[in-house]
Amino acid sequence: MADIDRRTGAVIDNYASALQSVEIILTTRLGEMILLREFGAGVIELLGRLLAAKTIAAFTLLVAAAIDLWEPRFRVRRVELTGSVDELRAGRAGLAIEVDWRPRAHLGDPSVESVETFGWNRGSIQRIAA
Repeated sequence: MADIDRRTGAVIDNYASALQSVEIILTTRLGEMILLREFGAGVIELLGRLLAAKTIAAFTLLVAAAIDLWEPRFRVRRVELTGSVDELRAGRAGLAIEVDWRPRAHLGDPSVESVETFGWNRGSIQRIAA
């Protein structure tokens, strides 16, 4: 399956399309989409809060739940906070998200092809090489 990159208009493959979808899910506020008010992750509302253990737990839970709910090609295994202590103190933490890659799940085939890891940092998604 091919898709279109939303920034460049270039053709992208199925995995890049799924990553783009996750980026859209995580950066959409709840209630922002007019015809689908429940779409999004609810993580934007947590930005700017004190980086306490409860906030981090809520943030990672919301990320995992939103990906599992809105992107069928991924099934989340683990979400981990990344960054050094200084980066965390400065509020520049990132996430490493480990998922089961199920390239045909949106077509009804839930078979897992591989386990992949990607990062979310400052609003962008990057694939992390295994």
